[in-house]
Amino acid sequence: MGSAGAAGEVMSREETDRVLERLDAEHEAVESSLLALQDHAGRRLLEGAELAGTTAHRWARAEAAVTALWNGFEVYARTLRQARELRERRRWPSRDDLVELTRLLRGTLTVPGAGLPGAAGVGLSGAPKLAEELTLGQLVERMNGWYAQALDVVAAADSVWSALPARIDMLAAELGRVRSLAHSVGMRPGEHPSADDLERITAELTALREEVVRDPLAFWTPTGGSGAPGGGRPDTTRYDSAARALEEIRREIDAVLAVRQDAEQRLMKLRDLLTRADRTLAEARAARGEVLAKIAACEVPAVSGPPAALHSRLAEAVEHRRYAQWHRLSPLLEELEVSAEDELERARAQLSAVTAPLAVRAELRGRLDAYKAKVAQHGLAEDSLLIERYDTARRMLWSAPCDLRAAEDAVLRYQRAVQEALQHRRQTRDAAGGAMNMGAE
Repeated sequence: MGSAGAAGEVMSREETDRVLERLDAEHEAVESSLLALQDHAGRRLLEGAELAGTTAHRWARAEAAVTALWNGFEVYARTLRQARELRERRRWPSRDDLVELTRLLRGTLTVPGAGLPGAAGVGLSGAPKLAEELTLGQLVERMNGWYAQALDVVAAADSVWSALPARIDMLAAELGRVRSLAHSVGMRPGEHPSADDLERITAELTALREEVVRDPLAFWTPTGGSGAPGGGRPDTTRYDSAARALEEIRREIDAVLAVRQDAEQRLMKLRDLLTRADRTLAEARAARGEVLAKIAACEVPAVSGPPAALHSRLAEAVEHRRYAQWHRLSPLLEELEVSAEDELERARAQLSAVTAPLAVRAELRGRLDAYKAKVAQHGLAEDSLLIERYDTARRMLWSAPCDLRAAEDAVLRYQRAVQEALQHRRQTRDAAGGAMNMGAE
């Protein structure tokens, strides 16, 4: 214990009372923290666990900090008790009493094992000192540091153990359910990639749980800028990755289960789509022969044959359903549904392309008949020029093979003749009306 002189002037009675009151409050706070640390669930788990890696290293240092903390607290409590007993001897302490109180409250104390590796109080060799001289104020600061060091390890380990193992166990249970579903739809290791992924996830969760139990601090991410002990969060990167992979497989299995439920209906729809495509192509081939026979000087596109490849794959899908190979049927049905829709659209496009000349001829026929009706409506049915041009256009449109270009020109000539005849009739009527008005005047 150092001398009073080293601590400064002798304290007055009022000063000693104020210091004792403050030190009593600090003693109570440190004692409460020590007891809380002693009862912390994380500390009990750390003491009973087989630790490895980062956690083993940091817990060894934390245990040394706890030992130093208890040693320091005993010195602190003993010194404070001595000072309190001395102060309570007399209401008005003598000078010798005040000198002794000053020495106890402001002098230095010998604290055993106060230094820890990497902290103040370490010898030149790098090993912790066996003892260190500290004032009560310095000892409180040092105890706060040891407490924070130990609590940081205990709280972090407890947070990881509270968060991850239970979640891993729940995910493992879900994994078992998904594996059972996968087996029910024919997904087996070595035969399907998703089944192989389930085995990989199983191994990953087993290894992850063992690592979390043995080295929880390897899965701890401190919060940047936070100085509070235990500030941070569990690192769930590997757990989250496994959970996402399992969720993707579960969705795939759900899709396969849905396929099993409505496979027959979807196969019937596929058969209907391909049948309609076949019929449309057959209609297009028949129409092409008709066009070639009835329309002259016209390029008619060729029509493809029936989709034999799609029919073959549809038969393959039927076999998958027959043998309950749902995991193979699911992607095949999805692909076939798209291909069958495309095939039907392609067949319809070919039919439209092939019959386009017939549609043009039908439009010209309709236009010719419409103008003929207009001629009759305006009393021009006996006009010889109109009769001649109508007969020419009609003969071209109703002959086989029909030259569409020549027929279209004939229809246009008839249209112009009709328009000119109608315009001439209007002008004649207007002129006659004007002459009658002048005679009346």
